Amino acid sequence: MPFIVTQPCEGCISTACVDVCPATCFHRGNDILLIDPQECIDCGLCVYECPVEAIFPESEVPDKWASYIDLNAEAANFPAIQQKETPKGKCLKE
Repeated sequence: MPFIVTQPCEGCISTACVDVCPATCFHRGNDILLIDPQECIDCGLCVYECPVEAIFPESEVPDKWASYIDLNAEAANFPAIQQKETPKGKCLKE
């Protein structure tokens, strides 16, 4: 089951999650990071690194953010990101 990036990442785009990911599944969307469900190896390491608690297993995405499942499914349409970068926005918990 893939992991899904949800609303709290919008505007934050902390890439700490990318730094711990053993796969190349993160992509830079419009003002949000996305996880390609075809590339995610379901390890869960990214969950613990997310400073805004935006990453959930697909089966545990809160109902209010269910639309992010479809958004993450489109991740391959955006550029892949493979290493940590300086956050591009305001990350409330960093």
